[in-house]
Amino acid sequence: MTDTYLNVHIDDDVAVLTMNRPAKLNVLDVATRIRLAQAIRRFGKGDRVRGIVLTGTGRAFSAGEDLHAVPTTYDEIRTAFATFHDITRAILETTVPVIAAVNGIAVGGASEITLCCDSRIGSPAAEYYQPENHRGIVISNASSVLMRRLVRNHAMRIILGSNRIDADDALRIGLLDEVVPAEELLHRSAEVIRQWNSDPRTTALHLSLLRPRPEDIEAAFVREDDAARQSWETGAFTDGIEGFWAAKNVAPATRN
Repeated sequence: MTDTYLNVHIDDDVAVLTMNRPAKLNVLDVATRIRLAQAIRRFGKGDRVRGIVLTGTGRAFSAGEDLHAVPTTYDEIRTAFATFHDITRAILETTVPVIAAVNGIAVGGASEITLCCDSRIGSPAAEYYQPENHRGIVISNASSVLMRRLVRNHAMRIILGSNRIDADDALRIGLLDEVVPAEELLHRSAEVIRQWNSDPRTTALHLSLLRPRPEDIEAAFVREDDAARQSWETGAFTDGIEGFWAAKNVAPATRN
């Protein structure tokens, strides 16, 4: 089934949700983010599948926010943040394991989506890139908590330095749990789900014990939203986006 830029496929007893806009590196517009959260909730109840795999089509997992449709008002920024946050909520509410199959580069908000997944398995082409600090944008998805939870002190260089993290480095510091050949990525991700969820009754209990506490996630959302407001009010957001397009020599009228 294809739902805008999101493909939904059931592989035996695993739901595979594939971001499918390869010509634009699977960027996530608001509508696709809303549909992704809905799909996660639909399958996350555990009555149809044993787990969920998130992945992308082509050479990218996802390039994150669609900068061709970047927010132009603070209300639009609030909507953008709310739809990113809700994907994190949806994943952490599931009673089945959720695995990010990172097939290629994961940028910004898409990189952050993987942080709340129960595992991240990458191909050799997997790459993490968090450019927000150099674009006037603020991190979201509760990544202010989740990033440090996974990689501790490495979070500073990843976020503040906007360094690209390749598959080997991501595996070394804990952003990825495994790296497997590209042709085995989906199979391995589904295999892990089936191994982990042998008994849905206890798996659901352990997921709730091992995942971050909802109150910590919600508190992170509040802090990130406030930081986004400050970024907008100081002009850092607008300046960062304009600088991004200026570096590409793209005039505002031709960005679409």
